[in-house]
Amino acid sequence: MNLRQLEAFRAVILGQTVTRAAEMLHISQPAATRLVAALEDDIGFPLFERIKGRLHPTPEALVLYEEVQRSLLGVERIARAAKEIGSLTRGSLQIACAPALGLSFLPRAICAFVKRHEQAQISLTVLSSREVVDQVVGQRCDLGFIAEPNTYPSPRGERLLRSSMLCALPCGHRLQEKSVVLPEDLEGEAFISYPHAVGSRHHLDAIFAAHGVTRRLQLETQLSASLCAFVELGAGVALVDTISALEYRGDAIVFRPFEPAVEMDFSMLMPSQARPSRIQESFMQHMREFVASEAPNTVVDTGTDAALHGVHAST
Repeated sequence: MNLRQLEAFRAVILGQTVTRAAEMLHISQPAATRLVAALEDDIGFPLFERIKGRLHPTPEALVLYEEVQRSLLGVERIARAAKEIGSLTRGSLQIACAPALGLSFLPRAICAFVKRHEQAQISLTVLSSREVVDQVVGQRCDLGFIAEPNTYPSPRGERLLRSSMLCALPCGHRLQEKSVVLPEDLEGEAFISYPHAVGSRHHLDAIFAAHGVTRRLQLETQLSASLCAFVELGAGVALVDTISALEYRGDAIVFRPFEPAVEMDFSMLMPSQARPSRIQESFMQHMREFVASEAPNTVVDTGTDAALHGVHAST
């Protein structure tokens, strides 16, 4: 038996004549007749009786039809799946990313992607940048996104954007009217900081130490969103990444450029051993376009320095 014989058998059952079956299969009537006859030869018993010019299935044919129908529906599902995979409407992605991207920015990017790829299945895991790199190197995810100075021995990496960290101030703060905040401006300020395990903490401490600035360090958190929450509550000021500033939806914080610039890279990583799938390549291109659209004032993969000016939650 072959698939074409089974399709002809089903078509005759449904159409009740060989002529209609041939039309359904877009073949000639003799070809349809040959397919059904070959199937009967293969299985060893007749499938149809001709009564008054019409073909009537035998009882055995009706039993066989139930099994053929289930099998052909499965084949049709496979064909649809193959078409969807080829047209990038179906596929799966395992994505690992740093919290700066994973709490809001990347979910928005993923939602925009699945609107155009309705059958796509995407799993998002939020980890530290170091853990994301480990996931990518170990090929335990399809794509990784990190938010750190790109000093990791990453596999295949592509910088999506580079920008400078911003100073988050409570609305009405004495420094709100300044166009640029300097280390000296934060002398004696309550400063919400990243913990020592976060790479940028040592860089920031070194900057303030070099300028002889003493801050009041009472609160620490590893998430920029939590930093913003503390600032919003009036617990102090903080330096946060550009994406977190863009994603802030409140009206109690203003963001100002900070100098000297503290650069932050947002990079997309791929396992080095694996060839990217079609949906993987499509999502990567989608992320390039999404970043260019949602963060137009940042520097996208140019390697030059930039600060995001004028980003603030209240005017």
